[in-house]
Amino acid sequence: MTETTLPRPLRAPEAPPSPARPGLLLAAVLTGQFMALLDVSVVNVAAPTLRDDLDASGSALQFIVAGYTIVYAALIVTGSRLGGMFGYRRLFVSGLAVFTAASLACGLAPGTGSLIAARAVQGAGAALMVPQVLSVIQRQFQGPARAKALGLYAAVIAGGAVAGQILGGVLVTADVFGLSWRPVFLVNVPVGLALLAVVPRLMPPDRAETARRLDLRGLLVVSPAIVLLVVPLVLGHEEDWPQWGWVCMAAGVALFAAFGLVERGVERQGGAPLVSGRLLRTPGVAGAAVTMTLVMASYAGFLFTSALYLQGGLGFSALHAGGVFVPPALGFAVVSLNWQRLPVRFHPHLPAIALVPVAASYLGLAWAQHEGANQAVLMGVLACVGASLGAAFSPVMALGLRRVAPVDAPDASGLLATVTQFGQVLGVAVFGTVYLERIGAGAAQAAWTTGLGLSGVALAAALGALTLRRG
Repeated sequence: MTETTLPRPLRAPEAPPSPARPGLLLAAVLTGQFMALLDVSVVNVAAPTLRDDLDASGSALQFIVAGYTIVYAALIVTGSRLGGMFGYRRLFVSGLAVFTAASLACGLAPGTGSLIAARAVQGAGAALMVPQVLSVIQRQFQGPARAKALGLYAAVIAGGAVAGQILGGVLVTADVFGLSWRPVFLVNVPVGLALLAVVPRLMPPDRAETARRLDLRGLLVVSPAIVLLVVPLVLGHEEDWPQWGWVCMAAGVALFAAFGLVERGVERQGGAPLVSGRLLRTPGVAGAAVTMTLVMASYAGFLFTSALYLQGGLGFSALHAGGVFVPPALGFAVVSLNWQRLPVRFHPHLPAIALVPVAASYLGLAWAQHEGANQAVLMGVLACVGASLGAAFSPVMALGLRRVAPVDAPDASGLLATVTQFGQVLGVAVFGTVYLERIGAGAAQAAWTTGLGLSGVALAAALGALTLRRG
C-alpha cells in the first residue's frame, strides 16, 4: 500500500512561527519565483543564437526551450505535496539549490544533449521551489498583509514573462564577455547563491506533517497525464500536429479522469490524496482554479501572439518588442498592488467585473493591430489590458485561498500553481497555432482572429469568476 492511513478528521499542524522580517522574506521568495518564471521565456529570444552556436537541430532546439516547461508542469503538484510533508522551508531551499546548480550546468553545457538534460533538472528545481511561495504567503501572512503579498505575487507573474523577453534580448545582444547565449542561464547563479545565503535566516522553520505521505498512486497517474497533454501542446505546431500528438492528448484526458477516481479511492481509504475532495469542496477553490486557467491562457496567448505580431508583422527587434510590453506589465503591477484599497464588499465581485474590460481591451488590441495603429495607440491599449488583468488576477487568487485551512495550504498552492502553469502552456499552444495558421492572410488578419479568440476566453473567465462571489 502506497499511502499511510491518516486519522480522521485530519488535524491541522501547529501554526508556524512568524518571520522576524516578513517584508524581506516575501522579497526573497518572490525573487526565487521570478527566476523560475523568467526561465520560461528568456530562452525564446536566445533560440536563434543557440541553434547557430550548438548546431542544434529543430527538435533539439524545441526541447531546449520546452523541456524546462514540460518537467516543471509535470512535477509541480508533487513539489507542493513534498512541501507539506517535509516543510516548505526545506523544499524551497532544496529546489532553489537544484535550480541554481542546473542554471550553472546550462550555462556551461558543451552541447545540445547536456543542455537539454540540464534544462530538465532546472525545471525539477523550479517545481520543488515555486509551490512553496504560495504556502509561505498563505501561512505567514493574514488579512490585508496577505492581500498585499498576493498582489506582489501576481505582479511577479506578470513581470516574469515580459522581463524574460527583455532580459534575454539584452544579454544576447550585449554578448557579455563573448559568452553569446550562456549569460541567459548564468545570470541565475549569483542571484540563487545570494538567496541560498539569506532564505534560511529569514524563513522560520515549519513543522513537517509526518502523518502525511506521498500519494504514489495519484502521482503515477497525474504526472504522465500532465506530460501527455503538455508535450503535444508545446511541440504540436512545430511538428505540424502529428497523429501521435492527438493520441497523447486523448490519453492525457483519460488519465485525468482516472486520476479523479484514484483520488476518491485514496480519500475513502483514509489516505492523503494529492488533490483532496475536501480541498475542492472548499468554497472558492474550484472556481478559482477554472478562472485562473482561463485568465492565464488568455494572458499567455496575448503575450505570445503580440510578440509575433510586433516582430513578424512590424519588424521590431526582440529588444524593442520586449520594451513595448513594459506598459501592460506596469499596469498589471500597479493595480495588483492596490485593488485591496477598494471597500471589502466589492472584492468578491471584482474579478468578474474586471474581466469584462479585459475582453474589451483584447478586441481593442485586435482592432489596433488590424488597422495598423501607431505605436502610441498600441501601447495605450496594451496598458489597458495589463491594468484590467491586474484587477482580476490577484482577487481571484485571494478569493480562492481565503477559506483554505492551513493543513490544506500546500495542496491548494500546488493546485493553483499547476493551473497557472498549465493555462500558460495552453494559451501559447492554442493562440499561437491560431495566429500562425492565419499568418498566410497577413499579420493584421492573424492578429484580428486571435484577438477575437482572446476576448472570448476572457469573457468565459468572467463567467467562471461569478462563482467566487458565493465563496
